[in-house]
Formats: sequence, structure tokens, C-alpha cells
Amino acid sequence: MAPAFDSFDHEAYMEAAFDLAREAADRGDRPFGSVLVHDEEIIMRESNRVVTEDDVRRHPELHIAHRACRELDPETRPETVMCTSTEPCPMCSGGMRYAELGRVVYSVGSDEIVEFAGGEIPVRSADILDGITEVVGPVANEAGRAIHEAFW
Repeated sequence: MAPAFDSFDHEAYMEAAFDLAREAADRGDRPFGSVLVHDEEIIMRESNRVVTEDDVRRHPELHIAHRACRELDPETRPETVMCTSTEPCPMCSGGMRYAELGRVVYSVGSDEIVEFAGGEIPVRSADILDGITEVVGPVANEAGRAIHEAFW
């Protein structure tokens, strides 16, 4: 039976993702943070560690997807929601396809990140995750944008 995602309190969990994004920025990484929620409890937390661990794979969304595949059974993963400070990039979204999480909720869209960091708008996560994971956003956009405005 599918979880009741419509009654899910996205903004409450987004605050935890924002805290992780701020922690990442404070230690010298880019400001991205994510949490994975199951049964209204945060079960995984990750923040960006690309710079401090010198590892391009240490985006929080990709690391949570990796951990979810290792630590959660295939029946549990579709019952989870990832709340992330910023829309997952194509690399993270590709990894998330394999994890088959139930929903991803982001605050700042990839179309908005180019305003701060430059570059071109990448393939959107909803296109990559179509038919696998529901993508919702932006949620708490003003608070998420403030984190990026302070960083970039």
C-alpha cells in the first residue's frame, strides 16, 4: 500500500535539509543537504562533501540513494520521501532511479541554480525520474534561495 504522501509535511523536513546545506557551506562545500524520511521519521541525513572529501560522488542525494539501496529493502524504498534543499542534478537523479524512492521534494529548482552558479539548465529531475519517483517542488523556496544567495 502506498504511503499517504499528500498529507506529508514537506516543510518540516525541509528545515533539516536546510540545516545540512548550511553545514556544508560552513565547512567549505557547496550548500546542498538532504534527508530521507520513512514513517514520518528522518532515517538518513547527508550534506554535500564534494570539496572536503575530494569526491564528485558526494552529492547528498546520490549518497542517500546509494545508502538506501544498501540499507533498505526494495519494499521500503518506495515508502520514503527525500527532502532536499535543491533539485537533484542529472547524476543524482540517475542514481535515484535505481533506488526507486517514493517521492523527492526540493526547495530550489535546477533552473534557479543557474542564476547563482552559472551554466545551463540541466535535464530536470522529473524527466529522469518519470514513472519511478514522484518529484515535487519548489517547496519553501524563499528559505532555500536565501541559503544560495548567502553562499554564491
